[in-house]
Amino acid sequence: MSAAPPIARPMPELEGELAPFIAAAKEHRLMVQRCTGCGALRFPPREICSRCLSSSAEWTNVSGRGEIFSFNVMHQVYHPAFAREVPYAVIVVKLAEGPKITSNLLDCPIDRINIGMPVEVVFEQISDAVTLPKFRVRAQS
Repeated sequence: MSAAPPIARPMPELEGELAPFIAAAKEHRLMVQRCTGCGALRFPPREICSRCLSSSAEWTNVSGRGEIFSFNVMHQVYHPAFAREVPYAVIVVKLAEGPKITSNLLDCPIDRINIGMPVEVVFEQISDAVTLPKFRVRAQS
């Protein structure tokens, strides 16, 4: 009897509004949208700026440094591909430039996570086509 094949993880769409974000992550760069009307940074991408209502935007690199704004520890298996990782933390990072991004925190015990913890982006290759930004704790400077 052979072992069951691994369950595939859900993957982001490679086309559409997140395509520039996914392409940049593959190159180990973190990008967010910048409104060309008022300069406000935003993530996730959207068609209209919530500050000035402009529909014009471009993608721009950000530092990938920030702090944990919020987090949730997942104890329940919501997708079978993540069953071996439970419990794991889903974090919201407030980037140094302002926008917030939802991701995971790597190499940090769940009981050590706290609001305001300084983090920096790292990139995890999920497949040949997809690399995702994750975060790790950074030393305070």
